[in-house]
Amino acid sequence: MFHVEPFFDPATFTLTYVVYDPNSKDAVVIDSVLDYEPMSSTVSTASVETIAAFLEKAGLTLRWTLETHAHADHLTATPWLKKRFGGRSATGVGIREVQKVFKTVFDMPPTFRTDGSQFDLLLEDGQILEAGTLRIETISTPGHTPGCVSYHIGDAVFTGDALFIEDYGTGRCDFPEGSADALYTSVHDKLYALPDETRVFVGHDYQPGGRPMRAETTIGRSKRENIQLRADTTRPDFVALRNARDATLAAPRLLWQSVQVNIDAGRLPAEHENGVRYLRIPLNLRKPVDDDGARKGASAS
Repeated sequence: MFHVEPFFDPATFTLTYVVYDPNSKDAVVIDSVLDYEPMSSTVSTASVETIAAFLEKAGLTLRWTLETHAHADHLTATPWLKKRFGGRSATGVGIREVQKVFKTVFDMPPTFRTDGSQFDLLLEDGQILEAGTLRIETISTPGHTPGCVSYHIGDAVFTGDALFIEDYGTGRCDFPEGSADALYTSVHDKLYALPDETRVFVGHDYQPGGRPMRAETTIGRSKRENIQLRADTTRPDFVALRNARDATLAAPRLLWQSVQVNIDAGRLPAEHENGVRYLRIPLNLRKPVDDDGARKGASAS
């Protein structure tokens, strides 16, 4: 027996889940949020404090803080939770691939490790994680990123950015090492192999059409109604649709701020000698410019 308590962050449309056994009081938190305000470049803890209040009121013991992937739209609050409640952190073993890519993008120092050791545990496909009385099966679901995993607990699966509510579809696949073909396999061949009655708890809800927030659907409903990937959708059709849609999407608002923190298991950058922490934001990553702002190599008119 376990309960699922969702927490919605409207600033990033992110859903965080506390999954717990009401008898043993064992709990895990999936995909927590550290608030970040980009205009002032400040972090705060209002969202995660709400989760902390719930853990304390229910008398829960936090065993694990889990990440479905290295998020590109919000900072994780894993270190904050670990510091206050203990427990350990885990994500999929594919985080190593993401770390290698973004170590180069951010020109991170040689001391930055790309072996995933910033997390307490890296999970393989099919690996079972025991969190007290909770039994959690890892399902590798790459596509959105190469490191994405879903967590299967009893009659529920937590899909991160692989599978959303059926009226929104699936996660984008245009990040480095993302793959619409891999996402098809993850959703159609793996998640859709679960029983139709399996509850699906999604990583985001973007509330298309302004409808009320929804955290939950089912595998059966997704197979019948998902607007991008149903059970009868072919691989070529999905790949073409997903790639065409991704070509129209702007970069996530907090892409650069989030990824560099999240690949380091949520640790903020170290303080400089002046006592200030600094984020690295690449400038014209794909279209290099000279120091005057002109396109690199362009001749003066």
